[in-house]
Amino acid sequence: MDQLLSLAGENLISPIILSFVLGVAASLARSDLSIPEAVAKGLSIYLLFAIGFKGGVSVAAHGIDGTLGLALLSGVILSAGLPLIAFALLRVMTRMDRLDAAAVAAHYGSISIVTFVAATSVLESQGIGSEGYMVAVAAAMEAPAILSALWLVARGGSGSDRGMDGALMREIMLNGSIVLLIGSFIIGWATGEDGLREIAPFIVSPFKGALCLFLLDMGLVAGRGLREGGRILRPGVLAFGVVMPLIGSVCGLGFGLMLGLSVGGVALFMVLSASASYIAVPAAMRVALPEANPSLYLTLSLGVTFPFNLTLGIPLYVAVAQVASGG
Repeated sequence: MDQLLSLAGENLISPIILSFVLGVAASLARSDLSIPEAVAKGLSIYLLFAIGFKGGVSVAAHGIDGTLGLALLSGVILSAGLPLIAFALLRVMTRMDRLDAAAVAAHYGSISIVTFVAATSVLESQGIGSEGYMVAVAAAMEAPAILSALWLVARGGSGSDRGMDGALMREIMLNGSIVLLIGSFIIGWATGEDGLREIAPFIVSPFKGALCLFLLDMGLVAGRGLREGGRILRPGVLAFGVVMPLIGSVCGLGFGLMLGLSVGGVALFMVLSASASYIAVPAAMRVALPEANPSLYLTLSLGVTFPFNLTLGIPLYVAVAQVASGG
């Protein structure tokens, strides 16, 4: 236990995590600190391109094998199954109706790409390697959770009857973050190490600095959500936002160890399983379940689970992965 706490503490004290803490603190203190929207958008595009490209380069160097296929399949299974666990927990811990519980559950089966990017940066700072194809696993875990949520609603005979129509499929598959992540992954895969050397000064050296600024902005946004979401964050709802990531991380740990991934790969599987979407899934829920309360699922995913994962979760998951993998 002492080793676990020591490893978690080392990962917690980093410019990346502390930049996010600064943003939350400034927002809660009602400071006028802000990041222009265009700058924040540009930073998110840069980070997605960089992480996707480097993941593609790693796969090109590693090659495609059966482990990649099994990892993708495991990611899909987790993404489809975690909403079922989240839904059951919500129905027990809170008084949410079926529609809102299903909408919230979808967020906890999908992933937060920013949490994933932050985790990769923490691993790099600790000198811990990971499988490059985890970027592809992240992309594969975006959509299945949405399908599970729609099934939960349909099973109860309530809510929207829109179903999985063409507009919703387009919203899911052509979401900008997914397109950019997969596209840059393919470019990195096609160009390999030679391509990385050409643009390394752009996507390697500035990466952590850009991530600090982006997480400063995300801290400001999360702080506003916490400040304004007091009315809906009842004790049971708030507890779910912390308990569910821990349950998801345990599921990710089991799959990562079963696949025989490296310490970094296990940690990233835990992070993906523990995170909650606040980009792709909210966009899909607006189309598929417009009657669901967006304040509820956005405040939970962005105002509770995202800060928890970034400040305490990632260090804990990395430490557990190191101990469980013997690394």
